[in-house]
Amino acid sequence: MARHRDDGEQRSRRGQGELEAQVLSALRAAPGPVTAGWVQQRLGSDLAYTTVITILTRLLAKEAVTRKREGRAFVWTSAADEAGLAALRMRRMLDAEADRQAVLASFVTTLSPDDEELLRGLLGAAAEDDPES
Repeated sequence: MARHRDDGEQRSRRGQGELEAQVLSALRAAPGPVTAGWVQQRLGSDLAYTTVITILTRLLAKEAVTRKREGRAFVWTSAADEAGLAALRMRRMLDAEADRQAVLASFVTTLSPDDEELLRGLLGAAAEDDPES
């Protein structure tokens, strides 16, 4: 259901994933660690400060951002790029399943031949870098 402004104009709603991507994009473009207020200004005045804090806190729980106290406020930094955030989501999905082998097997069987070759190469490189293997 769409929300309406008092003047009758429809207000568009952004999904959580879209907001997270916008916040991460703003943090990656930042000149260094920034406050939530800086992020809010960067994303536009129609976004409430509390919404920015909520999104930053969710991203912190996902380890996609870091924060450090400076004075009375926190400053925030992106800890993951878009690929890193996607990898975190994939890892959480895998961690939520009881049968990891079945999930991974199903995933691998859906890969294109090019993606399968890329994955094999990445796994081989990781094995070469691991001194315990």
